[in-house]
Amino acid sequence: MRIYQHPLGEQADPQLNGRVAVRRRTAARWLGGLAVLAALGCAQASNLVDPAGPRFAADYAPLPDSAEEVGPVRVVSFNIRFAQEISRATAILRRPPLAGADVIALQEMDERGVDRIARSLRLDYVYYPATIHPTTGKLFGPAILSRWPIERSWKVLLPHPSRTRGQRRTATAAVLRIRGVPVLAYAVHLETPVQVTPREREDQARTILRDAASFPGPVVIAGDFNGEEIGLTMRRAGYQWLTEGVGPTVSFFNWDHIFVRRLSAMRPGPAVGVVRRIDGASDHHPVWALLAWRPAPAPVSPPTVPGAVSVRMDQ
Repeated sequence: MRIYQHPLGEQADPQLNGRVAVRRRTAARWLGGLAVLAALGCAQASNLVDPAGPRFAADYAPLPDSAEEVGPVRVVSFNIRFAQEISRATAILRRPPLAGADVIALQEMDERGVDRIARSLRLDYVYYPATIHPTTGKLFGPAILSRWPIERSWKVLLPHPSRTRGQRRTATAAVLRIRGVPVLAYAVHLETPVQVTPREREDQARTILRDAASFPGPVVIAGDFNGEEIGLTMRRAGYQWLTEGVGPTVSFFNWDHIFVRRLSAMRPGPAVGVVRRIDGASDHHPVWALLAWRPAPAPVSPPTVPGAVSVRMDQ
């Protein structure tokens, strides 16, 4: 096992369709009142703005069997609140329709929680925390888990710190080699409506889109977008909004999503959904999508996008 240097100086052992209305105004009114309370005082976040890390990774997945060279790709996104209920969340990820996921995007994770889930499910992972969260004092950020090899990974720094805590959000990006074809995947957690404006959150999404713009192969962008209107931004950029209309994923909002380019949902039959029974694993419900496999004609290199704030690191 690898030991990684904790940013505080301690060693950490890493253990559908247009008919659906976008509820931007509803979310703004519901959360607007909370902004007043939040502005009364919050501890400041310790942002990890070094684009090179900290970085946590491990390889637990067995080598893919040759029989797995055909078939769909299952993508899952799950916000596990402050990485508190790891055992319960792992149990949910073991059950259909999430079981056997090829790619999992996790949010609000710390290094131990990511490692526990990946080890239990026998998946490879990479994790770039965004901050040391003032509420928990632990690392906080998005992670990518995969049963396919992770060839390269990097952190994408997102603009617009939160109003009250100065918290900077990041996305974790990785090139996965799925059935011999490079696939670019992002685990995303945008800022909340309390802390940034809709336009600022759109800027965060556009930063990820710019980072992925030159990648010619399949792209998966999944996570907690803290808003449904972001789907329109992604659609205008040429992505399919797979989780549009699946229903609420947190409270009565549909904020957890999966977007793809050069992939599409399987047909016929149910191919996208949200898991309702989660047994107290989180305040969010995981979403999933079963994707048709349309491999790229030839291997491609990871993107190099001028102006995108990111770093690429060999594993």
